[in-house]
Amino acid sequence: MKPRAGPGAFFSHGPCTFLVRLKPATTTSGQLLRSTGVSLIAFSVDFGILAFLTEVGRLHYLLSGGISFLLGTAVSYVLSLLWVFEDRRIASRGLEYVLFVLVGVVGLGMNEALLWVLTEPLRIFYLGSKVIAASLIFFWNFSARKYLLFRARR
Repeated sequence: MKPRAGPGAFFSHGPCTFLVRLKPATTTSGQLLRSTGVSLIAFSVDFGILAFLTEVGRLHYLLSGGISFLLGTAVSYVLSLLWVFEDRRIASRGLEYVLFVLVGVVGLGMNEALLWVLTEPLRIFYLGSKVIAASLIFFWNFSARKYLLFRARR
């Protein structure tokens, strides 16, 4: 089988092959379902890096949280383009990326605020705080990116 050209060609072999073979979702419900899967993968990256940088690297959890959130967002962006969203509202990929990052920056601010509030005043262990924060931020990220950047056909 000849590898597919375009942005998905890089992932046409190996563990991400299944993502390339599936076309992006065309309905909002399909996009929400796939976005949930993408978010779980991105969250795994985010959570793992947060725990590693805090426990092994001895960084403050808020600094670790910022770094891990940005890396998780990068994973989310790539997988969202490959598997979740097909029809874009903006023709310019540069502008699309800037808006994706801006949504992520707002999400990062929300992440840091929630991590602090849940961990310090409410005394929840920082990894538990991360699970709660990520669950809430998922809805912001999906809604904002869907509205600003992508659309469903039906």
